Amino acid sequence: MSNSPRDPSQPHLHERPVPPRISFALEQAGVHPLLARLLAARGVRAADELDDSLARLLPPDSLAGSAQAGALLADAVQQRLRVCVVADYDCDGATACAVALRGLALLGAAADTLHYVVPDRAVHGYGLTPAIVDLARATRPDLLVTVDNGIASHAGVAAARAAGMRVLITDHHLPALVDGVVSLPAADVIVNPNQPCCGFESKALAGVGVMFYVLLAARAELRRRGAFDAAAQPRLDTLLDLVALGTVADVVKLDANNRRLVAQGLKRVRSGRMQPGLAALFRAAGRDPARAAAFDFGFALGPRINAAGRLADMTLGIECLRTDDPGRASELATQLDAINRERREVEAGMRERAEAALEGLMPDSEQAPPAVALFDESFHEGVVGIVAGRVKDRLHRPTFVFARGADGRLKGSGRSIPGFHLRDALDLMAKRHPGLLLRFGGHAMAAGCTLGEPGLECFDEALRRVASEWLDAATLTRTLRTDGPLAVEWFNAETVALLDAQVWGQGFEAPLFCDEVQVLQQRLVGDKHLKLRLRHAGHERDAIWFGHVEPLPASTRLAFRVSLDEWNGRQRVQMVVEAAG
Repeated sequence: MSNSPRDPSQPHLHERPVPPRISFALEQAGVHPLLARLLAARGVRAADELDDSLARLLPPDSLAGSAQAGALLADAVQQRLRVCVVADYDCDGATACAVALRGLALLGAAADTLHYVVPDRAVHGYGLTPAIVDLARATRPDLLVTVDNGIASHAGVAAARAAGMRVLITDHHLPALVDGVVSLPAADVIVNPNQPCCGFESKALAGVGVMFYVLLAARAELRRRGAFDAAAQPRLDTLLDLVALGTVADVVKLDANNRRLVAQGLKRVRSGRMQPGLAALFRAAGRDPARAAAFDFGFALGPRINAAGRLADMTLGIECLRTDDPGRASELATQLDAINRERREVEAGMRERAEAALEGLMPDSEQAPPAVALFDESFHEGVVGIVAGRVKDRLHRPTFVFARGADGRLKGSGRSIPGFHLRDALDLMAKRHPGLLLRFGGHAMAAGCTLGEPGLECFDEALRRVASEWLDAATLTRTLRTDGPLAVEWFNAETVALLDAQVWGQGFEAPLFCDEVQVLQQRLVGDKHLKLRLRHAGHERDAIWFGHVEPLPASTRLAFRVSLDEWNGRQRVQMVVEAAG
């Protein structure tokens, strides 16, 4: 969305504090001086935290339920039980499904015993519902395994068990609360780092990460039973490219354990050891896997997988990730790329209509309300989450965007800001307004819900009330944390390569530098990007500000990243501007 007079002012630029002793200790341990400063500012306290080897992963037996889940899957493999994986329609769910199927095959499960179903967003809704159980029954499963869903699926679990199926839930979402008490479905086994009494240190494990850990536990159980010895055990690390993709695409916090999972996946991709589907997606996105970064998972591959669940059928995404046929993978990746282009067109139209709706919310330069809820009859249910994120980024307000589902009900997706736990807000709203929410769930920063009879007006008022109670002026002010100036000696291609080699992401943000510059030249390119020639620290620099069209003053302070711009075979370092202030 373009900026307008009613847009919030540019964010406050706040430099991250750097613990000097930690930075010095990291440097003394051999870490590059610039990198030592950046890592210390992000909470790294010792050089051994940078060890991304598999041996440093948190042990599977610390994940509650993993041993029991491992035994359940070991039984399934050895007794040739029929397994049906119940997937989800986002990238985390798709990668988790592919990891489950590939992993069980590696552990010895016969191909004709492995099946999966994935809900249609518009028809079935989210998670293990009774309708999905009916769909799964066609595969005659002995065991249902949910991935990235199921923790709140009481009715679905009951239906599955009544039909004679055993149920293993693998999930990472927050469980439901009933009268303030955690309520878990009556599954045979539940593995979720966010369930009560689970001591697993990484509460940010993605759904695909949970499934990977369950497979590690199953391998350990099969090894204990003598199915193979340690020297000849199946190589589950071959799945880490998929684990990395799902982890980054789901925007979970990249704590130390998740960074190790992603780092291992990136190493495989950069060396060409990846699933055919990932290789095909890199080609479709025009990205070089030899130079892969977490950014590629989050902004190139992830959206192409997600597009299938938003506008078509996530079966396309899952099949792309699980096929071993490069030709088939290429066909599917091409289809996913086309669907993603369609998604962009749908999103662009929705953003225009959302912009028009915002004009009515903020007349005459009025400040944005503490929270925002938008609806239009033309909105597409599969894209509401993306648009909610765009509006949230523009206004720095918790935002829900609703579309009318196939059943006629309003279904919304929300995105939040730091300091406002979205799922907890929905829980409070449901208590205050019985009947308002038919279903809801999610995380602190992202959540979804289906509205009951009280409708959108009641939801909007209830959301604003909670936001007014929980948020203050400081929280409602967007703050962008920077890493201060980038010294002249580090403004080079070697620094860009050094930074690109690291794992950055949610909760471990990529470096963002900030410094004073003089604007020498500026012009629009493509009618929507500001191309700049700057003087920075006595040197002339090229810069670009994507999606920004307003001219800059002659002297200003910019927050920027550094990247390599390639043109006609030549490389040069450029500044990618994020904000001015």
